Amino acid sequence: MILTENSTKARDQAETAFSRTQTQFMARSRTISEIDAVAAERDAKTLRLRELRLEKEAAATAKAAAAEKQTKR
Repeated sequence: MILTENSTKARDQAETAFSRTQTQFMARSRTISEIDAVAAERDAKTLRLRELRLEKEAAATAKAAAAEKQTKR
């Protein structure tokens, strides 16, 4: 009877420790996933803004070249 109680108690403690560890792991995984998602969104936004800036700069350069061409005539 005492042996069974000890093994049951040990098993309960082991299950509790495992559950706690598993919960911590899942929380870390969720946090890492959220961080990765935010980073991906930031990278996409940065890329989009860079493309818009380059288009704007190209348009300004073309306009300046056209204006310079007009003044040389």
